[in-house]
Amino acid sequence: MCRASLASEGNKTKAEAVNDGIVYLMVIPYVLVGGIGYAIYRMKKK
Repeated sequence: MCRASLASEGNKTKAEAVNDGIVYLMVIPYVLVGGIGYAIYRMKKK
């Protein structure tokens, strides 16, 4: 739905901003899980 409304407007700056926001929101969970996994790895290594 968001993609269709952005594509119809032809405003590339707004579309790029929305895409960047989506990527940002997708990266956060991976960073958190990776950090927790690394912390557990370090605890088990000791």
